Amino acid sequence: MYLGKVIGTVVATQRIPGLEGRRFLVVQPVDHAAIPSGAPEVSVDATQAGPGELVFLVGSREAALALQPSFVPIDSAVIGIVDALP
Repeated sequence: MYLGKVIGTVVATQRIPGLEGRRFLVVQPVDHAAIPSGAPEVSVDATQAGPGELVFLVGSREAALALQPSFVPIDSAVIGIVDALP
């Protein structure tokens, strides 16, 4: 699990089965101090997050399990919205 900041959205007119109706977000991974770390990535949104929000992300197998039906072919999924960092 890692943190990211939503910096945009992606429009996709064709989707594979299992991803219909899902939103895709462009997310900038950040460290615990909210400083960018790494390249932006496209993530499937499971939480209704919006631009500018700090979010929890999962990658790899965990991302595929975050949506119903499970095992959709994705590499990254937004699974939570962060209220505050300590």
